[in-house]
Amino acid sequence: MGSERSDDPGHRMPTAVKILVAGGFGVGKTTLVGSVSETRVLTTEEDLSERGIGVDDTSGVGEKSTTTVMMDFGRITISEDLTLYLFGTPGQNRFAFLWDELALGALGAVVLADTRRLADCFPSLDYFENRGTPFVVAVNCFDGARQYTIEQVRQALDLDPGTPVLLCDARDRESSKRILIALVEHVRTLAAPTSAVVPAATAISA
Repeated sequence: MGSERSDDPGHRMPTAVKILVAGGFGVGKTTLVGSVSETRVLTTEEDLSERGIGVDDTSGVGEKSTTTVMMDFGRITISEDLTLYLFGTPGQNRFAFLWDELALGALGAVVLADTRRLADCFPSLDYFENRGTPFVVAVNCFDGARQYTIEQVRQALDLDPGTPVLLCDARDRESSKRILIALVEHVRTLAAPTSAVVPAATAISA
């Protein structure tokens, strides 16, 4: 997703890019999108129902009573040159058929991880690795959860050394924004020096 940009610096059109926010059930995808979005977040949350009994693993997130059944959608302006459109994916495997549609045209992805249920992010990691979609891993630091170092998380997930791993609080706007900026910079690093899709890092304000 992008828009044309004028050669006149005084009349530059912002680049709009699509970013996915993925991860397991209850990991904080809706929370992250909501914490940074400048617009009212479009959510498709529904109450957990009997259909999910025996299918959705709710261990570790016993207080969660709703689930995303299609997507979350929000928007954030990173700089005058860059706007991100955020699409939160559903976390349960039974909604995986929606992923291909949501991933179409995405520049990159944030994979949220919960150290209490770390294996839940493997389907997202496999999906983006197979598609060749750049991604960063963001460990959502839940209150009361055991804390691990970034290197411990990297080893547990068997990540490529070049894949950024960061700690975050999905409830906090600045923390979530740093994750998105890290993803944009990671995409630029992978695409350099030929890509002009994402503005230079100096144009990105934290």
